Amino acid sequence: MFIQTEATPNPNTLKFLPGQPVVSGPPRDFTSKEEAEASPLARRLFELEGVRGVFLGPDFISVTRSDDAEWTTLKPAILGVIMEHYLSGEPAVEGESAGVKEFYDEKDAEIVRQIKELLDTRVRPAVAQDGGDITFQGYKDGVVYLQMVGACSGCPSATATLKQGVENLLRHFIPQIQEVQEVSGPMPGR
Repeated sequence: MFIQTEATPNPNTLKFLPGQPVVSGPPRDFTSKEEAEASPLARRLFELEGVRGVFLGPDFISVTRSDDAEWTTLKPAILGVIMEHYLSGEPAVEGESAGVKEFYDEKDAEIVRQIKELLDTRVRPAVAQDGGDITFQGYKDGVVYLQMVGACSGCPSATATLKQGVENLLRHFIPQIQEVQEVSGPMPGR
């Protein structure tokens, strides 16, 4: 098994490509060992000293290190864990994943459909190349609420991506949109 490694715009995150599917459902983002209970792969990675986050995409794994960890020692250990996991035959995630709880008014359903289509076709593929994902969380009063996960979470360029990239794209195609805001914890309007 050959696992490719790619740098991401976030210097604390590396993207690992095992050349095999990772998750078949929605991408999964884990920020602690406790959150990773449903993922044998993420649990194994969190056992390594210096792993702060694990993101499982359709065909890649992004690992975020703590500020005091060095890639020179952490990267070989991560490669070993990923190889060991695939040799075990266990799934990356056990059982069904919980769906994202979105919020928006039913009268805005068509706007939300357009937002999701633009995200899926124009934004998410580019963000996935950088080892992360962007998920729709909600829409209210002209404001789109999105969450950056994986390598994109905490990335120095994430705010620029949201404001200059995603916000401009959505406003261009959907005039009702006034602003894009990043959500990192509980969603506004809930």
